[in-house]
Amino acid sequence: MNRLRRKACVALLLFTLFIFGTMMGLRTLKPTDGFSDLAPGMELMPLVGERMDQRPNYVVESAGQNAGGGSDTKIVFSNSGPDHSIFYDIHIFYYLWYGSPQMDGSYIHWDHVLVPHWDPKIAASHPKGRHNPPDDIASSYYPELGPYSSRDPDVIESHMSQIEAAAAGVVVLSWYPPGVADEHGKPSEDLVPAVMDAAHRHSIKVAFHLQPYKGRTDLSVHDNIKYIIDKYGKHGAFYRFKSSTGKVLPLFYVYDSYLMPPEAWAELLTVRGSHSLRGTPYDGIFIALIVEERHKQDIQAGGFDGMYTYFASNGFSFGSSHQNWKAIKAFCDKNNLLFVPSAGPGYMDTAVRPWNNHNTRNRVNGRYYETSLQAAISVRPDIITVTSFNEWHEGTQIERAVPKKTVARLYLDYKPHQPDHYLELTRKWAEHFSKEKEQWLM
Repeated sequence: MNRLRRKACVALLLFTLFIFGTMMGLRTLKPTDGFSDLAPGMELMPLVGERMDQRPNYVVESAGQNAGGGSDTKIVFSNSGPDHSIFYDIHIFYYLWYGSPQMDGSYIHWDHVLVPHWDPKIAASHPKGRHNPPDDIASSYYPELGPYSSRDPDVIESHMSQIEAAAAGVVVLSWYPPGVADEHGKPSEDLVPAVMDAAHRHSIKVAFHLQPYKGRTDLSVHDNIKYIIDKYGKHGAFYRFKSSTGKVLPLFYVYDSYLMPPEAWAELLTVRGSHSLRGTPYDGIFIALIVEERHKQDIQAGGFDGMYTYFASNGFSFGSSHQNWKAIKAFCDKNNLLFVPSAGPGYMDTAVRPWNNHNTRNRVNGRYYETSLQAAISVRPDIITVTSFNEWHEGTQIERAVPKKTVARLYLDYKPHQPDHYLELTRKWAEHFSKEKEQWLM
């Protein structure tokens, strides 16, 4: 009898070891594989502020689209299109700042200056000047469409087709107010209607990524939100997210939100604010950028509804470091905030910041991207953002790139894969994310 008992115990132990070994073998693409010792990023400006305020209760549940203005409303946990070919919980950052001589009279952004380091001694050891398109562009990669204009309708159509192929359901449009632009570009707000029309043709929604500009205040942001909702709120492509109270509200990402103190944001984003948006027709879900750890409390005190990480360089900042996402998510869950991690295919901005090679993150033929996406999914977020579709300066693009060699330059490319490799990887992981969410409900 004792012999049989021992045999049964041995058999049970072997079976347990087999199951454990099988499960460990299936756990591929761990977030730390190959990327555990990445260099830290540059120091960024801290904020102060301790005040706590109320905010609406937002969900872990589902996302929605426009509930009014004649466009469709779709509230489903998987947040996918009717044929599950597109996923509205995958948001991708998109830029409209490129120009070409044919459409704009000159190259814009493709001829970006080489940004000097703030330390004169370091700056002296790096090249200066600006790029000279079309053969020399401000990117380490070369777009399949060439140095295009964001005003070209064919370019916009191609971009929406590529984003649809990637199954990303929401374009997060980098936005400046009318007549305002970044320091290297020209105003592009007049292009928004064309982007929204093209997005709508491909069943894609559009959210807005509010960029910092000179003179940005809580009052000016109030006017910006009112302008966007009044002008675009009834468009079929205008993105809205469903709150746990049943409201379907616009969602806004606020870049460099830390440049304003939480006390100023609270005037806009809390119910006791002097010009609060809460409970008005211009209410929304406002997602702040977390860079440093202290920003968690500032974001909460400012009345924001959540936080996103943006940067595609793992280790660059507290917020962009995969190893910190679990703790950030726990903080957000505890305080009823959304956590929106940002995954990226790699990072290389030395074409515009030649001194910043310590923040370069090699793509490893797509492995870095898959690791990043796995890290994002592992914290069970409601939304994952992709940095980016076409930020060519920082080498975070998933847009199609092609091999290119000139007399002076050899560009990187996606070989041994095809130009649509990162679009395909995005679709693969969007589908995986949707299936994971279904399991979380069980």
